[in-house]
Amino acid sequence: MPKTINDVYMQLYKRFKEGNDPQPSLAARELTAYACRVDKGRTADWGHIYLEDATVDYAHMLCDRCLDGEPLAYILGEWDFYGLTFQIDRSVLIPRADTERLCELVIERARNRVSPRILDLCCGSGCIGIAAAHEVTDARVTAVDSEDGPLRITRENARRLGVQSRVIALKADVLADPPAGMGEYDILVSNPPYVSRAEIRELDQSVYCYEPHEALYGGEDGLDFYRAICQRWVGLLVPHGIALFECGWRQAMDVAAMLEESGFADVGVTEDLSGVPRIVYGCALMKP
Repeated sequence: MPKTINDVYMQLYKRFKEGNDPQPSLAARELTAYACRVDKGRTADWGHIYLEDATVDYAHMLCDRCLDGEPLAYILGEWDFYGLTFQIDRSVLIPRADTERLCELVIERARNRVSPRILDLCCGSGCIGIAAAHEVTDARVTAVDSEDGPLRITRENARRLGVQSRVIALKADVLADPPAGMGEYDILVSNPPYVSRAEIRELDQSVYCYEPHEALYGGEDGLDFYRAICQRWVGLLVPHGIALFECGWRQAMDVAAMLEESGFADVGVTEDLSGVPRIVYGCALMKP
């Protein structure tokens, strides 16, 4: 018997729910729209559109991959963050809601400055810097990563979201000194790799098996990138420039101490949207 798009959605919803997916409705809707090549926002039409058997089989094959642990975002090749849709692949981490509060703070600080320059270190998909450029129309962003894959994704996302003229993707090793001639910045933001050696194998299977380890592993204690940024990169901030970091839920006080040792004032810790103390910030003092 021929099946409608809505029939397939209900089948996938049941499978995701039985598989203990935390958001079975979201997963089923996203996967159904992707497999059937329809607009996920026009679900009212789904009960009237009949599908070929091959399309139904394809939807269930994709569902099999999800239930086997492959992240839905990598199957779709895109994911939403801060109200925008970002292209992704397995060279970058999946943008997470945990990071939206950090992005919100960057945007708030940027709006208080004229033509702010933002430095996004370990940019990955570029989601933080690009969202800031999208929301603050006079902001200019330099997005830095050490790998070609993330830089390619960042450039494509900047193009797709219409901010390519104000976003530069720069290849550099954040664990080393900054390249010469970068200039000064009003805001430095980073969501760097921060998983420790002890934590790496405790990650959820969907993270450990699919997401890039070079974007996760932050050294023996997970703090290597914060040390390097505080020692090598914060000197690019203008006087009274702002540094903001995301970190692991047990790392905030250590990262705050690094900023204080680097001469930052008004150092503080705030929570992400889930109430986890994950964001550390501080204000650069006058340069000597």
